[in-house]
Amino acid sequence: MKGRIFGPLLMIVLTGCSDSDLGGLERQLNVLQSRPTGQVAPLPEAPVYRPVTYDQAAGRSPFAPRRPETEQDRDLGQELAPDLQRPREPLEAYTLESLILVGTLRTDERTSALIRDPQGEVHRLYVGGHLGTDFGRIIHIDERSLQLLEIVPNGQGGWIERRGKLALNDDSEKKRQG
Repeated sequence: MKGRIFGPLLMIVLTGCSDSDLGGLERQLNVLQSRPTGQVAPLPEAPVYRPVTYDQAAGRSPFAPRRPETEQDRDLGQELAPDLQRPREPLEAYTLESLILVGTLRTDERTSALIRDPQGEVHRLYVGGHLGTDFGRIIHIDERSLQLLEIVPNGQGGWIERRGKLALNDDSEKKRQG
């Protein structure tokens, strides 16, 4: 039974493998073989390598500050330092970015800022009050914002001042200015 099915099936498969246009393939092969073979152009001559001596090694490194720190700069950085003996205020536990100015009040010719902490509690601060983790001190409050000075490390053992700002509806604006 297997031989009856296998024989015709084998013939069909072998018939499918034959190509009726073998003559066309042979003609194309003859045309390709009859073409004259040409000379391949030689490769261009490789350039001569000439090493260059780097003579700027004694110059300023591009990774170093533009000017070396002077003694006067070092002294200024040491004079400006946060008062670490001062008791910390509640809003100094939070980063400036996590605090939200929700309003300002003006009473008795004195303006105050209403600031919401990440827990949702609202605090009232005046000029001179402190907030943020970088020793921020409020220097000005107006009807739409408050400005502060932060004291941050300068990376060389001293401190520098950096201005910051909280504004009403300040979800998209940058809160620090440099």
